[in-house]
Amino acid sequence: QVQLVESGGGLVQAGGSLRLSCAASGGSFSVYAMGWFRQAPGKEREFVATISGRGSNKWYANSVKGRFTISRDNTINTVYLQMNSLKPEDTAIYYCAATRVAGAQSREMYNIWGQGTQVTVSS
Repeated sequence: QVQLVESGGGLVQAGGSLRLSCAASGGSFSVYAMGWFRQAPGKEREFVATISGRGSNKWYANSVKGRFTISRDNTINTVYLQMNSLKPEDTAIYYCAATRVAGAQSREMYNIWGQGTQVTVSS
């Protein structure tokens, strides 16, 4: 069973950048599509981005398209989320997750989750 650990969150001013990392262990990383979700206080966990097993296909939520980039390095079992032009509304706990379904954007389709990393964007 794959285990996921996120890192890279923190406090940043609006307009700034952060790069989140998610390290996987304990399984065959490249067979999984990987996704990033986020959950703000009092809100549902929402889809941010997902990438196919070999990294050839990517999907983004409209709210982050053009600002965030998802990527992966299967040689070191890590998926990244580069976040640029951050806005206060991007403030949330960010989770990475794994699924066997490429392109999945529903959290119910992901069965492996990390513990999350806090991202706070100040105005």
